[in-house]
Amino acid sequence: MNIHVAPRSRTSFESGPAVVVSNLVRSYGSRVVIDRLNLRIERGEFVALLGESGCGKTTLLRALAGLDSIQAGRIVAPRRPAVVFQEHRLLPWDSLWRNVSLGLRLQHARERAAEALTEVGLGDRLDDWPRNLSGGQAQRVALARALVQQPELLLLDEPFAALDALSRIRMHQLVRELVANHQPGVLLVTHDVDEAIALADRILVMRNGAIAFEHRAVRDASTTISRAELLGELGVNSHSTN
Repeated sequence: MNIHVAPRSRTSFESGPAVVVSNLVRSYGSRVVIDRLNLRIERGEFVALLGESGCGKTTLLRALAGLDSIQAGRIVAPRRPAVVFQEHRLLPWDSLWRNVSLGLRLQHARERAAEALTEVGLGDRLDDWPRNLSGGQAQRVALARALVQQPELLLLDEPFAALDALSRIRMHQLVRELVANHQPGVLLVTHDVDEAIALADRILVMRNGAIAFEHRAVRDASTTISRAELLGELGVNSHSTN
């Protein structure tokens, strides 16, 4: 096993990638979940990862976050990538600004938290409590907590799956704006084909522990992949009926 972790700094990947994965292997007993996987995400690039349940998507994300070990391969990534999970994981006994500033060792942590909450539209709720938030608002706080660290790599593990349709659309708009402003490399693990098409610069499909399909979007051209094509890559055949 060969893992290299780059020191956290704003200049680590300014002229290079946010993360590089080479020949990554992860298994549980005799079951190989990730099989010699290679991946590179540039700073400012938004990558969506699709695949059937159990194909290794979340295992890969956890490995990139440093939450899971690997058997072989190499990961070059920031020391502490920011992660947003499906559950917001806010501490109910702390105010919103304290939740956002968790882990910040700065004299002006409250001011930094206020700036981050303002970015997600909750600048007037610094001293409020998680119990008073809707699901969408709680996920905004989770995003603020991730981005206040100024990460080079942002990992999103189905963070919008539990939201209603309208809240999900609003979160998509917010995430696009935040990524454009902060320029982290982003890996979004999702089961939502439409979400991947709407958000990603590059869409990957994972099969048998490796990247089996890649589509790079060109927003100002007619090369955006169709929903039917992407569903086909996921093994879902769409049939029209009269």
